[in-house]
Amino acid sequence: MTSGVAALWSHRNSLRILVKRDLAVKYQQSVLGYLWSLIEPLGMGAIYWFVFGVLYSRDTTRHLGDAADSYPLFLITGIFAWMWTSSALSEATNALTGQSRLITTMNVPRQVFPIGRVTGRFAEYAAGLPILVAVAVGYAAYDRIGLGWSLLALPLAVAVQAVLLVGLALLLSAVNVLMRDVERFMRLIIRVLFYATPIIYPLSLVRDADLPGWLKAAYELNPLVGIFQLHHAVWYPDEFPDARLLATTVGVSLLVLAAGWWSFRRLEPAVLKEL
Repeated sequence: MTSGVAALWSHRNSLRILVKRDLAVKYQQSVLGYLWSLIEPLGMGAIYWFVFGVLYSRDTTRHLGDAADSYPLFLITGIFAWMWTSSALSEATNALTGQSRLITTMNVPRQVFPIGRVTGRFAEYAAGLPILVAVAVGYAAYDRIGLGWSLLALPLAVAVQAVLLVGLALLLSAVNVLMRDVERFMRLIIRVLFYATPIIYPLSLVRDADLPGWLKAAYELNPLVGIFQLHHAVWYPDEFPDARLLATTVGVSLLVLAAGWWSFRRLEPAVLKEL
């Protein structure tokens, strides 16, 4: 894995070119272009705010704690990070099948292609950070949130999320070449993960629910739970994951990265033969 990382680093310019190409192709025939990466999550945030922040506001505010007075910020914080997750997994799954000619002709590590999809979607997430900051500053001006040391949770959240997504991207892209059902299956999994992760609701809602203990434990084994707790903790320090949840999140994410990298290397000969 160390030699693979070194080879990937030596071809970082190829990765940069692929990311720029993917972004250019994605928005080349769009009138609004890159703004779609902002409009879509903001639109989703508005819908969920209307449903849970207006129609069911009484039930929602009971579990939000410090976020009760700034629920829109809570929402878009999770949704912006989720758009990075869902888009990266969707596009990385067919990163090899959709670029077969390029993969078989370019002399670069093949990991560049799925990792490039994750990196490109991170660029879209980064484009939305100024909006998050502007909304947060607005709420802070009215003393609805406090800005302090909890801002350091953001780079930690991004780093752990990147590790997890790279591992999943490597695994899914290789397996999808050999079993094309993976791409269709991931559409369902991504939808399930959205509601099985504290994105539009706080983790305390699950912990306080009348559910079996084993189910709650299984729920928190999902590394996205701790990752999105870190994203929310940027503005709400009380949401920072406890030591057990943080250790589980980091440990599982590193394990997924190692498993994804190993699986990609083992499957690479079969993948190239299939392509």
